[in-house]
Amino acid sequence: MNAVDLYNWTPALRVMAMGLLLALGPLCWVWLRHRQSDSAGRERALVLLTLFLTFDLVLFGAFTRLTDSGLGCPDWPGCYGSVTPFGAIAHIDAAQTAMPTGPVTHSKAWIEMIHRYLATAVGVLILTLAVSSWTRAFKGQSGAKPFWPTITLLWVCMQGAFGAWTVTLKLLPAIVTLHLLGGLGLLALLCTQAVRFSRPTRAPLAPTLRAALLCVTVLVWMQITLGGWVSTNYAVLACEGIPLCNNQWWPEWEGLGFEVWRELGHTASGEILPFSALVSIHVVHRVMAVVVALALLGLAWRLQTAQVLQRQARCLQVLVLLQLLTGLSNVVLGWPLLSAVLHTGGAAGLVVVLTWALTASQRISESFYVPAPAVVGGMDTRPLA
Repeated sequence: MNAVDLYNWTPALRVMAMGLLLALGPLCWVWLRHRQSDSAGRERALVLLTLFLTFDLVLFGAFTRLTDSGLGCPDWPGCYGSVTPFGAIAHIDAAQTAMPTGPVTHSKAWIEMIHRYLATAVGVLILTLAVSSWTRAFKGQSGAKPFWPTITLLWVCMQGAFGAWTVTLKLLPAIVTLHLLGGLGLLALLCTQAVRFSRPTRAPLAPTLRAALLCVTVLVWMQITLGGWVSTNYAVLACEGIPLCNNQWWPEWEGLGFEVWRELGHTASGEILPFSALVSIHVVHRVMAVVVALALLGLAWRLQTAQVLQRQARCLQVLVLLQLLTGLSNVVLGWPLLSAVLHTGGAAGLVVVLTWALTASQRISESFYVPAPAVVGGMDTRPLA
């Protein structure tokens, strides 16, 4: 980049001030809404609100990526050294004139900077949670456990670093995918805190069912990673047709697409990535989607049969349907923006629900597990313990 350095720290304090200004709204709302509560009650409300806003941030991050706005401001943390695109009008005009549909336009610059403002605001909220938790711990208040808020604060700092590298490394697929996974990991951390704050009666799960929940969670994270790899390599439209891919059940395999550390559109050796590599990326994600969908539906059925975590089971069924519909729409309708954003939202929803289920449950020994009652002719046939 000729206009400015990749890292230009001149507007850093003003960008942080913008994030602080945005964070004041949620903070004031929590304070006013829960002014009669104690500090623990306000912290509980702030965790829930931060979880909701982080979910929105993940969706807006997907919108930023899908509109090709990730390089709308090609330096970091500002835009051509300014806190807003207003101060970079000359630079953006020049870039847009040279490439009218290129990575730098006025609309893309605003989308990218709004994403940075929102991310900074979420960071302020998470910092507030950590400070509040440590303050309550120093005061010796019961229930004050700063471990999770501190881990979340460290995580969001790391996520900010990946956001910077996404820009400065020119949308390197590995970094963009890790940035997506980092955002979903942040959701999981906040969800864990929200569930722990609510102090639910932890649902007892038999060892086999608890193991199934853990295995399905791992499968979902693997599929999300593959989905991120499809999106960051722009391989969504590499296959035409459902269920066939380009009129083939199993197209010719090309493993170059799964080389991790490489530039966008190139192999690790610097050559142009062949189209067959994009097809292979897409096909693997498509096959894995069937496996994961069946695993999720099977888990939901097991939970409902055992009469535990009923709400989570219903949520999983709805999210599987959403993912199937939006995934099909991405292929059949040519990757429409709304469907693509909802597909990311569905993945984020699965992470939240599975984290909710894991946090709200506990493993018990088979010898203590009492199955749900079997009712025959109106009589409870469950054996006495």
